[in-house]
Amino acid sequence: MTENTDAQIRYIYDRWQTTIVQKDVDGLIALYAEDAVFETAAILVTLKDRKAGVLRGKSEIRPFFEAGFRKLGNELANWYRTGLFYSNGRQLIWEYPRETPKGDQVDLVEVMDIADGLIAHHRVYWGWVGFQTLVGALNKA
Repeated sequence: MTENTDAQIRYIYDRWQTTIVQKDVDGLIALYAEDAVFETAAILVTLKDRKAGVLRGKSEIRPFFEAGFRKLGNELANWYRTGLFYSNGRQLIWEYPRETPKGDQVDLVEVMDIADGLIAHHRVYWGWVGFQTLVGALNKA
């Protein structure tokens, strides 16, 4: 995997937030490579027919975000982040912390492998509030 420019990394970091908050599925999917891999436990909540928490390719990733925006809205998070992120030119990492200036939100960490300025592999790691939220959503189903 080749190293990306600082501008490419910053673009993914900034654009991710904008597209999530605006529920812009087209803009969000444009950030992913055609054969990207996406892993999150939230797949089990939004796409009930999935047995595993892994999606492969834009054609599987798009329905996840469409369903998530439709079913969960902004229920999962206030989408507050501190503005800090970490990157080595190939991987981008940031946190949505539990504690925010407006109170608690779902806590999770986004980890993305970036190749040629696009998300090649995206993993979401859930904190304890996030885990409780996912379990609650599963129990509602």
